[in-house]
Amino acid sequence: MKIAIAQINPTIGDLPGNAQKILETAQQAAAKGARLLLTPELSLCGYPPRDLLLNPSFVEALDITLQKLAKDLPPKLAVLVGTVEENTQAHITGGKTLFNSIALLEEGKVKQIFHKRLLPTYDVFDEHRYFEAGLQANHFTLDNLDIGVTICEDLWNDEEFWGKRSYAVNPIADLAILGVDFVVNLSASPYSVGKQHFREAMLRHSAVRFQQPVIYANQVGGNDDLIFDGRSFALNRQGEVMCRARGFETDLLLVEFDEMQRDLQLSSVAPEYESEDEEIWQALVLGIKDYARKCRFSKVVLGLSGGVDSALVAAIATAALGKENVLGVLMPSPYSSEHSVSDALALGENLGIKTDILRIGELMQGFDHTLAELFAGTEFGIAEENIQSRIRGNLLMAIANKFGYLLLSTGNKSEMAVGYCTLYGDMNGGLAVIADVPKTRVYSLCNWLNRNGEIIPQNILTKAPSAELKPGQVDQDSLPPYEILDDILQRLIHNHQSAAEIVAAGHEPTIVDRVIQMVARAEFKRRQAPPGLKITDRAFGTGWRMPIANNWVGVKKAYQIVNVPAPSLVP
Repeated sequence: MKIAIAQINPTIGDLPGNAQKILETAQQAAAKGARLLLTPELSLCGYPPRDLLLNPSFVEALDITLQKLAKDLPPKLAVLVGTVEENTQAHITGGKTLFNSIALLEEGKVKQIFHKRLLPTYDVFDEHRYFEAGLQANHFTLDNLDIGVTICEDLWNDEEFWGKRSYAVNPIADLAILGVDFVVNLSASPYSVGKQHFREAMLRHSAVRFQQPVIYANQVGGNDDLIFDGRSFALNRQGEVMCRARGFETDLLLVEFDEMQRDLQLSSVAPEYESEDEEIWQALVLGIKDYARKCRFSKVVLGLSGGVDSALVAAIATAALGKENVLGVLMPSPYSSEHSVSDALALGENLGIKTDILRIGELMQGFDHTLAELFAGTEFGIAEENIQSRIRGNLLMAIANKFGYLLLSTGNKSEMAVGYCTLYGDMNGGLAVIADVPKTRVYSLCNWLNRNGEIIPQNILTKAPSAELKPGQVDQDSLPPYEILDDILQRLIHNHQSAAEIVAAGHEPTIVDRVIQMVARAEFKRRQAPPGLKITDRAFGTGWRMPIANNWVGVKKAYQIVNVPAPSLVP
């Protein structure tokens, strides 16, 4: 039996468009001799549909579209399609009114429906908000083969691999007891750095443990802050990779199940990425491309400061949308250095994008004049510094509004974590491209990008980072060196280490305490930030749910480390 994997890029809510993608892929698969086609989780509506599921008309339209798709598909091809199904017993037994389901379509009909059994609620997932968990092991018979069906999280509960169970049941073990010939998994698994290695290791363990081949179909594409990397694959009973789809692009894979050997045969195996930087680059390029396309933008604008962050974002945007669709705006103030302008212009020339210069000195004077009486008797400080950033933010928004461009925000994760950014200034934008990329990784990506020749001007990579909001300013006036800051943030945000543990790792207690307080106090800024592309397992996005009004004593007292004066709220 030939099994095809449709690694498609659905648009959330575009039911006719998604159905057409499935149909076209099914026709290609049938032409190549496939008997079974796999599509990703919720492939008909796109993942995650979130509160669209609360709209009864949306659910009704899904069913109508599914029925029509069944009639349109090649009659001799069995197709597994991700959809939702109503829980008709909910009004009697209680529970949610929907199931996260897979429909088996064949011969013009919906033959069977399978329900997802494990519903994740961690990080960006909130499936208990919408779905009831399925209770039965899912499998069906096709051409005398018994095929087990799982949906995404159903694979993520092998107690031997994890050392524990997160759910009461293990769907893979249940299918092994039933003796299915192989297992398919229909997924919408968001990207994070290194996740593919983890997926393959986890499913390799299951394949070997239960002696069941596993075929994994994953969604690809960007949906809001989430990026789906695809990289669908199949493993034989020995846990060896028999096929792997390309990363960050649509693909159609075929793999054959040999009924004599009761195992999968070797097919096309896309190579792995050479480095994390290459992988992250591909993810961010896809993230911009799909966010712009699915939100109906064709061109983007961003501020070019001559710094490394805006340089990286400009390079990503150019790769995603083409140089003719990117506008870089320089907005020097009296505090801007000559090299900031020259470096930004050199970057624009290297990328081939259009650049404009809008000098903001006179605008600053206008603000100073208007505020002179109210600010009389005070010293120049953060308020005046931030006016510069807000002037720039207003100019960029004006350009975006005037020409219908998408404004890209250029702040990195290190800045977002500690609040080293200005609300209604450099935080303005419709998409925060590198909001999940720490500063040290920004430099790493730029150096990777320059591996075959200069794209990011070398001076941008070697000069000290600076917001240039006052004379002689550099970032390290306000922050620890980024190598230290990023390590503390990694331990605090990703590894959930306590202050005492971070200090024990070799960091100065006063610095650790200060960083922790800055992270806590910057929550109100992050809550108002544009959506940021997620590339790690702990991003400041839909999976980050911290309170703003927060006075947890553990921040300052529980670990008995030295306290420093709390930093002021910098709006």
